[in-house]
Amino acid sequence: MFYYEVTCFSCRKVFRVYEGSLNYKLFKEKKTKFFCCEDCSHKIRIDAIKNFFRYLN
Repeated sequence: MFYYEVTCFSCRKVFRVYEGSLNYKLFKEKKTKFFCCEDCSHKIRIDAIKNFFRYLN
């Protein structure tokens, strides 16, 4: 299986982006320079959801 090693922009850890994933495609086409590991991506998503519901009230 093919992969690239990419640095997370949030936690600065190196993680692998495997073939078939969206991040792999974006990295290969050089569409973006910023990638986020799965843990940080989950944390960012949860924070965004919490902030969204905070402003509804």
